Amino acid sequence: MIVVALVVFYASRSLFQGLLLTLEHHIPCLLGALGASNMGNSCVCRDDSGAEDNVESRSRQTENSRVHVPEARSHPRDPVRPPRRGRGPHEPRRKKQNVDGLVLDTLAVIRTLVDNDQEPPYSMITLHEMAETDEGWLEVVQSLIRVIPLEDPLGPAVITLLLDECPLPTKDALQKLTEILNLSGAAACQDACHPAKHRNTTAVLGCLAEKLAGPASIGLLSPGILEYLLQSLNFQSHPTVMLFALIALEKFAQTSENKMTVSESCISDQLILLEKWTDNPDYLKRQVGFCAQWSLDNLFLKEGRQFTYEKVDLTNIRAMLNSNDVSEYLKISPHGLEARCDASSFESVRCTFCVDSGVWYYEVTVITSGVMQIGWATKDSKFLNHEGYGIGDDEYSCAYDGCRQLIWYNARSKPHSHPCWKEGDTIGFLLDLQEKQMIFYLNGNQLPAEKQVFSSAVSGFFAAASFMSYQQCEFNFGAKPFKYPPSVKFSTFNDYAFLTAEEKIILPRYREKLGETGFLLMPDWRNLASCVRAYLICDSTERLHSRLDTVALCVKKDHPYPTA
Repeated sequence: MIVVALVVFYASRSLFQGLLLTLEHHIPCLLGALGASNMGNSCVCRDDSGAEDNVESRSRQTENSRVHVPEARSHPRDPVRPPRRGRGPHEPRRKKQNVDGLVLDTLAVIRTLVDNDQEPPYSMITLHEMAETDEGWLEVVQSLIRVIPLEDPLGPAVITLLLDECPLPTKDALQKLTEILNLSGAAACQDACHPAKHRNTTAVLGCLAEKLAGPASIGLLSPGILEYLLQSLNFQSHPTVMLFALIALEKFAQTSENKMTVSESCISDQLILLEKWTDNPDYLKRQVGFCAQWSLDNLFLKEGRQFTYEKVDLTNIRAMLNSNDVSEYLKISPHGLEARCDASSFESVRCTFCVDSGVWYYEVTVITSGVMQIGWATKDSKFLNHEGYGIGDDEYSCAYDGCRQLIWYNARSKPHSHPCWKEGDTIGFLLDLQEKQMIFYLNGNQLPAEKQVFSSAVSGFFAAASFMSYQQCEFNFGAKPFKYPPSVKFSTFNDYAFLTAEEKIILPRYREKLGETGFLLMPDWRNLASCVRAYLICDSTERLHSRLDTVALCVKKDHPYPTA
């Protein structure tokens, strides 16, 4: 009986599918015969090849394995990254023209994408559709290089956003892009008075290096591109070009063979010079100095140079960013008070000190004016960097966003009255656990108190922050005088916190210093955890080798294992 029922079921389904195919074939013809005059304004106009387009679209969707269809989410993958949405059955086929306009439209609207249920902009959908072919992908990349303005703080992040969401380029597309760009050391010196093109080119290269792995990344780092990036680090280049050239080289070094190639170029000699900019009053140069120092400590070691953590003075610092309570790609300075994100994910960190009662205050200096969510969070607040969850995206945290002029709580936002923050601004954060309120300040000007988080948490708060791509800021927990102290009586973390000398050390992420015997020493379980974490997050064997090629796992404390 069961067999008969199954036979009947499958026969009925086949008959029904055949009927649908027949209707699908004849209805367009019938509608075409009725004429446009009977349809009036209700007709959705298509290209002349509309019927063929439907067939081509279905064929392309089944044959093109590069297109990833994400699962439905209740929250966006990124703070400004909307969910992808394909062309609906009743929508016109989007025109593949005016790519520059589409890129600029996306840049203009990107800061307004804050609602979880908000539809992605038409321009972004169109660009994603175009990039599903090699020709379209090349058009999009060239447009990003051509039109993203230098002065927009979200420009590089939008480049990363669009390329990260586009399908992976084919080998032929990468080869064609290399030929089109025709990069070399000489090309880096051309149009020096128009740095936007070079900044965008280096940002594109960095994004592709992060997205690719193995042979594709090795093939992309041609001798000409390597010369171009190295030449862009010279002092004749604009600081923003230097910054993104260095970030691109960092990302190419995620593949071990590329790392060896870049290291052999004596890049560390130039980074030694750029490292001197770490405290430069020019915030753009300061970013270059930060990245140069981080690269020297983590990637491109210089023989005879001390690691920064070995020489930094931490005497007066009793509270800092917690290198053991941070998402995987955030860069933290050796003194523990400055953080930066250069990944395509939304990276977060909490500080080392937790408060349960009283009134507390800390300040942040804005070094980049893009998207960051900074505020307060408990231990229950989750860091899901690849899903776009950060501070203010759950019921256990609340955050100030000065780029999009929003207050974030429980993944919902509301506008505030402060102007957009800019480089050098000081953001103040007051937590009053007696009155159960949080107050945010911009250069001493306060907003109305926020109280909604106290419905879920009343104690156990940490200073915390989340960073979009290419964002950086510096924290002051009271180790130095505040610029805009509030009028109410408050306490500081630095007055009450305590850290041992060992707890203050922020070690290089995936590398330990080589001992005299040529072995790597793993002094604590934290580094073993870093290695295991690196293994879990790797999406390719080549990238895994890159992250572990300088790390030896050691179970017994201070027991040396060969670096091989």
